[in-house]
Amino acid sequence: MRIGPHAIASRVVLAPMAGVTDKPFRLLCKRLGAGLCVSEMTTSDPRFWSTAKSLHRMDHVDEPAPISVQIAGTVPEIMAGAARHNVEHGAQIIDINMGCPAKKVCNAWAGSALMRDEALVGRILDAVVRAVDVPVTLKIRTGWASDAKNALTIARIAEAAGIAALAIHGRTRDQQYTGVAEYETIAGIKAVLAIPVIANGDIDSPRKAAEVLAYTGCDAVMIGRAAQGRPWIFREIAHYLATGDELPPPSLQEVRDVLLGHLYALHAFYGEVSGVLIARKHLGWYARDRPENAAFRAVVNRAETTEAQLHLTRDYFDALIAGEPLWLAA
Repeated sequence: MRIGPHAIASRVVLAPMAGVTDKPFRLLCKRLGAGLCVSEMTTSDPRFWSTAKSLHRMDHVDEPAPISVQIAGTVPEIMAGAARHNVEHGAQIIDINMGCPAKKVCNAWAGSALMRDEALVGRILDAVVRAVDVPVTLKIRTGWASDAKNALTIARIAEAAGIAALAIHGRTRDQQYTGVAEYETIAGIKAVLAIPVIANGDIDSPRKAAEVLAYTGCDAVMIGRAAQGRPWIFREIAHYLATGDELPPPSLQEVRDVLLGHLYALHAFYGEVSGVLIARKHLGWYARDRPENAAFRAVVNRAETTEAQLHLTRDYFDALIAGEPLWLAA
């Protein structure tokens, strides 16, 4: 798959997820096989660009190319300015968010709420594409509601505006993440577009990825929730698509080492106080399928220093490796 001048080596893309796809997680997922990682949603409002949150989200130093940055907003001229600002700060692809179902985003008429106004969609896409000399991509849902599915219309508007690739989550906004993704809608859109289309929604295994690609004819799949606590899913899918063989699951030793490396990166990126707090959700995801995970989370979430968090995490996995999973209950 190509997005503008960029050849995407793997047909597996990390979805943008607010509070999840920060720089440490993107670097980890790229190292483990993701062909492209889209940043957390960044605001288009320049009044907030100097906040700690925005500065972290706009930090792309030493990030492997191509660097894809997602922006969100509702005013064409402001979105265009945000695109220019992010390109000046390292973005090599600008992604426009019209897929986020969160209430606080949609209540401001951003995210998937924009799909309710097709004329505004066209003006935003035109403005952003004209504003920068890097490829612009778009993420959408199948529509606002079950009786308002207009993804095909939006897709045609996007292609006409010069959008370089389109990612589609196979649900409407009102579904949030309930029900099942409707791949038939994605397949229908892919059949009429010339630009790359990326399928998103409920893809949680190598076999499911292959099935979705075969059914929809899409150029790549996008992984979101399934990558939380399981960043090696990218290499598993990439390997299966390339060979037809499934990789064995990572050993406990590798899971421990990946997680500890992730924790070190979070602490270094955010500092001790914020890093420890942000790491807690990742710890829960990594341990959710492990024995005694509830006891582990109850203990490790009380850690207030990097040293304590790392020590408890290492001890937990070392106990699992040694066949002693009940160490926390002692």
